[in-house]
Amino acid sequence: MATDALMSEADKALGEEICEFVKWVPRQLLLDMDEDKVKYPKEFLQEAGLRNLLGLRFDPKWGGRGLPWTSELIALEEVGVLGTSLGCLYALASIVGEAIHVFGTEAQKEKYLKPMIEGKIGPAEGLTEPRGGSDFFGATTVARRKGDVFVLNGQKRFIVGAEGADVLLIYAKVEGIEDPKRAMTAFLVERGTGVSVAHLYGLMGTRGGGTGRLVFNDAIVPVENVLGGEAGIGNGTRVFHQMMIPERLTSAGAAVGMARAAIEVAARYADKRTAFGRRIRDYEGVSFKVSESLTLLDAARTLNYAAGHAVDTHQGSGGKVRRLVSEAKKFATDAAWTVANHAMQILGGIGYTNIYPVERLLRDIRLITIWTGTNEIMDLVIQHEFYREFLRGSLKGRDLERDAAGAEYGEEKVY
Repeated sequence: MATDALMSEADKALGEEICEFVKWVPRQLLLDMDEDKVKYPKEFLQEAGLRNLLGLRFDPKWGGRGLPWTSELIALEEVGVLGTSLGCLYALASIVGEAIHVFGTEAQKEKYLKPMIEGKIGPAEGLTEPRGGSDFFGATTVARRKGDVFVLNGQKRFIVGAEGADVLLIYAKVEGIEDPKRAMTAFLVERGTGVSVAHLYGLMGTRGGGTGRLVFNDAIVPVENVLGGEAGIGNGTRVFHQMMIPERLTSAGAAVGMARAAIEVAARYADKRTAFGRRIRDYEGVSFKVSESLTLLDAARTLNYAAGHAVDTHQGSGGKVRRLVSEAKKFATDAAWTVANHAMQILGGIGYTNIYPVERLLRDIRLITIWTGTNEIMDLVIQHEFYREFLRGSLKGRDLERDAAGAEYGEEKVY
């Protein structure tokens, strides 16, 4: 792999540790989840917690290992070979955990983060609403203050873990604050009275994770469950921007694992399958697909690593980090979709059946180009943050516009 030279011995040992965990996952669990016979595989999180493989980046005080993003991306790729559902459930400890680790009170970390990392409670995040996906600030879920509690009303959909998760990170606007960005607040909501699952979705892929629509009908949330406590009221916008880092980097890391799984299955097939007296790997139509797939995966890994390193080292402005993370999410998920399609094409007709897992991986991968901000939204973020940084900086190095024969004809440069 292109990033091998950048990996420490500790990183390689972590990769082996995650591989052992991935080997432990029962084959039947994957099959049952894909057939929707399982709604929420708690045993998966429990086993990961027992092995101390959840929340790797977080402070050892709360059960984490204090590892950098570059290490966690190694883990995410290995877990990613299992598909989107288990990859997402594994990543949610990192995603929801990020919010609590960065913004939570000590009491919230003790109550929620620590058992989350131990695999004793399952987290979920509620961001998307029926009338608002990418339009985060168009959310209509409302929280009304009533003494020492908030009363939540509204709904969230496409929530992985809607069925089964124990604690929900929910964004809602506090009633009485007109500016939606100032009104937005993040709440840690426990499953209970006033919280119900209105619908479980029949999904094309990514099945078995309890993905559904949650309804909050006068759900009571104590003030101490505002993320950050009393001081966290109106802090939801900051939480949201911070959360886009783990949301998108976890998707990028797992995407590489899923695509790698697909092309490895196809490559083994191509080495065994014969046509016209030759192994099909010897034909350019097949071998070039393998070559392109390997190049895409190495490029995606390297971009993921660079984005992770930028986050770890607080490189540049927040805008530059947002751009790199968005590039990683977009490129890795688009690459995964291309690679999975190459894998299916190499397998031919048998790839379209359930004899091989490529059709399941293809169905799973399709979602990751849509969620955590569609890849079109990533394009908007990338160019926006580029222009914001590029145009406010002074010219560095060579004046490239001067390298033209007619550069001095300023009157021709009409804008």
